[in-house]
Amino acid sequence: MIAVIQRVRAARVEVAEKIVAQIPYGMLALVAVHRGDDAEDVKWLANKLVSLRIFRNAQKHFDLDIRQVGGSLLLVSNFTVAGQTRHGRRPSFEQAADPATAQKLFEELLAAVRALNVPVQTGIFAADMQVSLSNDGPVTFIVDTATTVRPTASSCTGQIEGC
Repeated sequence: MIAVIQRVRAARVEVAEKIVAQIPYGMLALVAVHRGDDAEDVKWLANKLVSLRIFRNAQKHFDLDIRQVGGSLLLVSNFTVAGQTRHGRRPSFEQAADPATAQKLFEELLAAVRALNVPVQTGIFAADMQVSLSNDGPVTFIVDTATTVRPTASSCTGQIEGC
């Protein structure tokens, strides 16, 4: 799973000119599911979103997570985040999971974040959504389970479980 996350002052999702989700201060995450992603990816990403220290303390350092600031999370499914642009001019979506798998894992991610006691809203899976936000900072990160949940043989040092 891959997510583009942004710290926001507010964010909302509209479908057919109706607001279907909105949050005050917190984090917006545009999330795509890759082929081969599973429950481990869901668990890791949920924990990362909730524990990532991207909010400022009194000294203006990134030191606080979303729970510590009383923030909310807006999760938006977005398969284009899985797009590959290395070759040619048209993005390739070969790495994106099929829609049924993506929806299942996205819903599991939503449930996992809720279980971590963070207020969370979401758009409508596979809908034509308009996402509006007031970026705070701007503070933007890309979080990818492919580089953390499943280390490659070249990154294994023998100390990582599964290597």
